[in-house]
Parts: sequence; C-alpha cells; structure tokens
Amino acid sequence: VQLQASGGGLVQTGGSLRLSCAASGRTLSNYAVGWFRQAPGKAREIVAAISWSGKSTYYADSVKGRFTISRDNAENTVHLQMNSLKPEDTAVYYCATDRWYLGLGVRRSLNEYDYWGQGTLVTVSS
Repeated sequence: VQLQASGGGLVQTGGSLRLSCAASGRTLSNYAVGWFRQAPGKAREIVAAISWSGKSTYYADSVKGRFTISRDNAENTVHLQMNSLKPEDTAVYYCATDRWYLGLGVRRSLNEYDYWGQGTLVTVSS
C-alpha cells in the first residue's frame, strides 16, 4: 500500500491550498482517512478525518470552519481543502488510512492509522 500526498506549497496568510491523498494497493473508500500535520519541534497531530462512507467527519478545533475533507472515490483520492490559511498552519501534512476495514466512524489516535503518505509541506507566510 502506498499513499501519495500532494498539493502543498507556499501561500500567503488568508490564501488557500488543496491537498490530495492518492492511494495504490488499497481502496480508500473502504477505510477512514485522516490528515495530520507536524510543525517543526512539535508532535504530529490530527487535522481532519473522514469515515469510509463519508458520512462522518472530524476536524480539529484549530481548523474548523476553514478546512474541508472530502472523498473522490472514482479517483481513489481524499482531499483536504484549506482556506483562510494562517501562519500557524505551517507544517508537513500527512495522510493516512486507518486499520479498520469499513470501520464505524472516525478515529483520532495516530495509532489507529497503519499506512502513511510521505508528507507535503505547507508554508503560510505572514
């Protein structure tokens, strides 16, 4: 299983980026997918997650109302639309699939995710 995260870059405060997570070797529509981020010197944290069905989502308080996670099952891809970006959003963003086939809901713990992408850097300038 390989996950490829893409779409990062340099953007000014208030700008937008759309991250994509493409998978090979695993059908993403059968698993919950999470987006995580890790800023320099900080622990990796969950940003958003979406259940396999798309009916359940989770957002960290810091991104609620600004970020949207969505699925494109035809492309076996999950996206993270990031709007109104702030300098504190600067981090390497990772996508991951959880370990539960058709699992109920979403999970917030990093330990529940077994396959990870390589990360894509998002830099928000002030």
